[in-house]
Amino acid sequence: MNATLIAVALSLVSAGAYAAAAVAQSRLAGRTDPSTGILRLLGRGAWWSAVGLNAGGALLHVAALNYGPLTLVQPLGALTLVAAVPLGARAAGRRVGRTEWRGTVLTLLGLGALLLTAGGSAPHESLTLPEALGVGAATMAVVAGLSRPGARPGLRHAAASGITSGVASALTQTLTVAVTDHSGGPLFSWRLLTVALLVSAFAMGGLLLSQTAYRGGLGAPLAVVTLANPVAAAAIGLALLGERLQGGPVSLVLALLGTAAAVRGVILLSRAQARATDPGEAAAPPVPVVDPVPSRVVIGSPRRADGTPLGVEPLAAARAGGPSHP
Repeated sequence: MNATLIAVALSLVSAGAYAAAAVAQSRLAGRTDPSTGILRLLGRGAWWSAVGLNAGGALLHVAALNYGPLTLVQPLGALTLVAAVPLGARAAGRRVGRTEWRGTVLTLLGLGALLLTAGGSAPHESLTLPEALGVGAATMAVVAGLSRPGARPGLRHAAASGITSGVASALTQTLTVAVTDHSGGPLFSWRLLTVALLVSAFAMGGLLLSQTAYRGGLGAPLAVVTLANPVAAAAIGLALLGERLQGGPVSLVLALLGTAAAVRGVILLSRAQARATDPGEAAAPPVPVVDPVPSRVVIGSPRRADGTPLGVEPLAAARAGGPSHP
């Protein structure tokens, strides 16, 4: 079978696993107090279910990277959001809306255009040790900046999650190339050990960052993750791994149009998901405060020396549960 078809098929199944994991993480985040630490999450079965789905998606993604370049495999990650639409709707007991269908169609058309321009050959280049260390340091600096306290933490954590996951995929491709054809030198070396550690750190970091991002809902954070991931991976592929778009200037225009369509589709999907998972609740009208012990004043009634009408218990004594004495 053609390597490109294998990469696409594996990416489709991987996107389905990632989508199921995202829905599970979002539901878990909605039932978890924001102050809950990671140790508390480790004791929940729902967390391990999400971890298992993410692990399955990651393994399929690694296999896809063995047959296709980053510029082909990573954009297909947008199918995660497409797959999350029916899964999220089913979990919420509702139907897929018109806006979600529009977003799905635009995303699929955009991805189709990108598939026509992406290089179809199997990857054959890998990162050197200085390049891997440089990519790792730059990624950690970007993540540290996005994770600082400030406005819209959910979207910033989502961007950090997408970037770390995309970088982890680019580093994973170095490992797959080394394991399959040994073109990068000895199988066990300081370079591959360093790359493996970076992959583990960024993959786990991306998972934890996404869990934090989903506390604000599924739609917008998942869209940011979906867009940031292929951008980071494709940047590494084009700049350091010698990947190119096929077809010349015409393919560049087609790739730009496809990217624009996919981005628009993802935005529509994210908005629809945000409305579906985080419906705004109408503010309740203010409830008037009524004194439980209303005054019983009789106009013209006799009064005590302190001015309190006879037959009316002072408020403090009434609330204390006992009668008052003049």
